Amino acid sequence: MASSPAAPLAVVTGGNAGIGLAIADRLGALGHRLLLVARDGARLEAAARDLSDRHGVVVDTRACDLSDAAATEALAAEIAALAPAVLVNNAGFGDYGPFADLPPPSGAGMIATNVAALTRLTSAVLPSMRTRASGRVLNVASTAAFAPLPLAAVYGASKAYVLSFSLALAEELAGSGVTVTALCPGPTPTGFAARAGMTRTELFRGAPSTSAEEVAARGVAAMLAGKGMVVVGGANRLLAFATRFAPRALAARATHRAMRERLR
Repeated sequence: MASSPAAPLAVVTGGNAGIGLAIADRLGALGHRLLLVARDGARLEAAARDLSDRHGVVVDTRACDLSDAAATEALAAEIAALAPAVLVNNAGFGDYGPFADLPPPSGAGMIATNVAALTRLTSAVLPSMRTRASGRVLNVASTAAFAPLPLAAVYGASKAYVLSFSLALAEELAGSGVTVTALCPGPTPTGFAARAGMTRTELFRGAPSTSAEEVAARGVAAMLAGKGMVVVGGANRLLAFATRFAPRALAARATHRAMRERLR
């Protein structure tokens, strides 16, 4: 299905690779115009060309570092003026190791990208969506949102924020025609674990993984259905359910074991 300049616009952050690119691919297949946002301009342009060639859709790009407050504010102003039909907040990153041993800029950058930018971009699109009584926001959280995550403490806390924020907005906007969905994938082979230094952990070496394409399919379907949350994978849904009843300290010890490096 090809898009025209009048087709509904979907903005996807972190849209040049992994889950973000897979989500953009599904939205392009549905005929949406796309605006892809990411830091790596070269990969962004390559992704845009591929999506445009395969789906016949209009694809624009913005190279933007969402850990930079000024850059995020400029992007938010642009997006507010564009009044997209869909916003996908996928951009984010993690880091691995005891919090006290990590360089302070890592945690600050994670909060700026995973929390502050997501919040600001959401605030940019909601007014026009409410005016139209139509719009979809998909926030990529994680199964890390359901329990404290020692050795990735800031990342886990940031995803807990994304989940709580999304569910609160979903309730605030109920009946308005605007929906907010939190997508909670587990381990996904996207390169995230390698960039975060987590590939040797028990979690990423032992847990079943789901492809980025399957995560995207489940996320987009849940978004279009107006669901408040979707957890991808049967084992992950069981984990999310079980953490509701486990004491927080016990959950932290369990995730600490899962996040330790497997040496053999």
